[in-house]
Amino acid sequence: MFQRPFPLLLRLSPGLAFFQISFVAFITATEMPQLHRHEEEKFFLNVRGQREALPSIQDSPTKQLSVVVPSYNEEKRLPVMMDEALGYLEDRQKQDPTFTYEVIIVDDGSKDQTSKVAFKYCQKYGSDKVRVITLVKNRGKGGAIRMGVFSSRGKKILMADADGATKFPDIEKLEKGLNDLQPWPLHSQSLWMDVQDQMAIACGSRAHLEKESIAQRSYFRTLLMYGFHFLVWFLCVKGIRDTQCGFKLLTREAASRTFSSLHIERWAFDVELLYIAQFFKIPIAEIAVNWTEIEGSKLVPFWSWLQMGKDLLFIRLRYLTGAWRLEQTRKMN
Repeated sequence: MFQRPFPLLLRLSPGLAFFQISFVAFITATEMPQLHRHEEEKFFLNVRGQREALPSIQDSPTKQLSVVVPSYNEEKRLPVMMDEALGYLEDRQKQDPTFTYEVIIVDDGSKDQTSKVAFKYCQKYGSDKVRVITLVKNRGKGGAIRMGVFSSRGKKILMADADGATKFPDIEKLEKGLNDLQPWPLHSQSLWMDVQDQMAIACGSRAHLEKESIAQRSYFRTLLMYGFHFLVWFLCVKGIRDTQCGFKLLTREAASRTFSSLHIERWAFDVELLYIAQFFKIPIAEIAVNWTEIEGSKLVPFWSWLQMGKDLLFIRLRYLTGAWRLEQTRKMN
């Protein structure tokens, strides 16, 4: 008679473990990170080295395209990416004088000369086209992009990694994917914006290169990759095969809504961003892009995947338990 409780305990253990993990996720949940700017982060330097106040995403757009480049210790890789990006953007502007753009480089608390390297492009092309935001301390990739997005002037906003792994002309594929989602839904009932806002997102994707990448990876890294993809699908985002590609194009309204609701500021921020987008029923297109692996990645394979796996679980549990909430009427700070 003393053996009967053990099967019951085994049956209860998974539920108890789930409850305990959910409880930990709930009590450790932090409020949405405020867009706190240190005094130095409220300005950018113009060509003459004078400080000018940064704009706000709440302002009306004055550029067709904003490119936000998060950069942490990228003094070596950034020039290759910037040369290609600005070469493409300048050629496009020559062919179409109505096309306007800006590139916002967000130095995420680098310990090297990233800001100085970036500012050389500001001096060459002018501060109307290239701006450098230097963060006082490291916020994480998601936090850096968020800062750049909220300081942008574009009708459309492109996230682009500083390593140049994605070829910049592929933005035209994302633009086509974004346009193919039209007619975009009008969120005119939302009190969150005062205007009828059109929202859509086009995500660059490397999923079509998966077989090739598997052949070049170790069995262990392949296993980690598949495990991560499963967790993304099971816990957070359905229908997007590659959530982590750093090449994403958003309409200004979609960027404003998703980033103003974002909690995660480090590697798993892409997943929460798309989770938020799907909650608000923002149309998402996944577009195949060219991609080349570049040396110098900040990801440490095992520990980074472990951290992201924990973040994915906590994203789901914190929204599930109500520790984090998404509201149709949320107003941006």
